[in-house]
Amino acid sequence: MFLSDLTNRGATPALIAGLTFIEARHKMIAENVANWQTPGYKTKQLDTGAFEKALRTALDAKGSDPHKTLMLPSTQQFRSEANGRLTVTPTDLPIEHLQFHDGTNGSIEQMMTDLADNAMAYQAVSTLLKGQFDGIQKAIRGAV
Repeated sequence: MFLSDLTNRGATPALIAGLTFIEARHKMIAENVANWQTPGYKTKQLDTGAFEKALRTALDAKGSDPHKTLMLPSTQQFRSEANGRLTVTPTDLPIEHLQFHDGTNGSIEQMMTDLADNAMAYQAVSTLLKGQFDGIQKAIRGAV
């Protein structure tokens, strides 16, 4: 109970949800890169804007109550389980995007850009989360 209260306070739940989303997006981008020349492969996508909006809504609903679980509103791409665990499911990139002669619709340049953006987001969020846990560790040791 005490430890869950510590990790359910402040920005920690949002940072953990963010890392979960970033991890799923990284796997999706890696799959897109691995299959970008596979005939008929449809590029997958995860909408970062929709995730950020849902996270903002969930944070507003949670408030500062450490006993309340961070619950993101469900969409086609992600949903929160009853225990607060985030499940992410990429969707196909809409057909109206550029489609090549072999039936694929992925641009390797865009995938590399997405990968770099995702790596920067991972670095930022993981650094913030490390700061949260370092603060808890300092408090436990009494060295604030």
